[in-house]
Amino acid sequence: MTAAPGFFVYPHRMKSSSGMQGAVCVTGGAGFIGSHLVAALVESGLDVRVLDDLSTGSREHLVDVLDRITFIEGSILDEGALDEAVSGAGLVFHHAARVSVSESLEDPLRYCRTNVDGTVAVLEAARRHGVRRLVYAGSCSAYGDLEGLPKRETDPVQPTSPYAATKLAGEDFVASYASSYDLDTARLRYFNVYGPRQAHDSPYAAVVPRFLHALSSGGQAVIFGDGGQTRDFVHVEDVVQANLLAGGHAGPLDGAVFNIGSGTRRSIRSVLDDVASALGLDVNVRHEPARPGEVRDSEASIELASTCLGYRPGHDFRESLLAMVPAS
Repeated sequence: MTAAPGFFVYPHRMKSSSGMQGAVCVTGGAGFIGSHLVAALVESGLDVRVLDDLSTGSREHLVDVLDRITFIEGSILDEGALDEAVSGAGLVFHHAARVSVSESLEDPLRYCRTNVDGTVAVLEAARRHGVRRLVYAGSCSAYGDLEGLPKRETDPVQPTSPYAATKLAGEDFVASYASSYDLDTARLRYFNVYGPRQAHDSPYAAVVPRFLHALSSGGQAVIFGDGGQTRDFVHVEDVVQANLLAGGHAGPLDGAVFNIGSGTRRSIRSVLDDVASALGLDVNVRHEPARPGEVRDSEASIELASTCLGYRPGHDFRESLLAMVPAS
């Protein structure tokens, strides 16, 4: 599937969403990725419940759909809030998580509680309430820094940070529930997601919003390391596409794991050059020491997601940057 600049056709606009009937729950639905998913689900006419404690998400992300969803402010570690969100739902998209490698090095216990205990709590709520399928937001950080690109779902895993370890542990629980209980699950391993509404004002912010904000405000972009490290950048709307395809898949997914990326990689320095070009500005950069726990290179093989789910990323990176340039 291809998309014209600034326009994206969600799968539910092209075919029936009969695989996603009834209520749908999105944990972490006020976050960056979750809020884009919520908007797509609402647009398809589904009854959507959002569970979010707003520790990193924001109601502002949902301002256009708040009157059409059930919003529950609460933690995935709160059984009562989970029961309210999941009861009667046939499908759960689990996006609630803490997502920074650097922050996980500072507070690994918090990451374990949220990303591991929280995932088990969501799985238990889903099992308790007879949910048909749970789709889990995983992370490519599971692969670590082992040699070999592109990464395939059958490759060995070796997490190099507490964040990566907790996301992989969550994956393992999600797979185990598919084999142990009457709950179908799927695991989507996201690569480096970017797009509108991504925060720039956090010390753990992703490079695209950080670079855009730094250069557009007349500041200096910071690159940790030499800038030669590479990432597979995937647009948030392509990630939404993958979720909708997994959620509406006709047959059982049985805990399968799918890489969700663009299938290409680019260096961090080239991303900065592209950002500067999109803004019409010169590059202004400062290098800082590489951060511990971060991998050198990352690229997804998306063959399995393409074959099994029909996943087709449709966003060009440079054109997408132009759509993200702050209004002057």
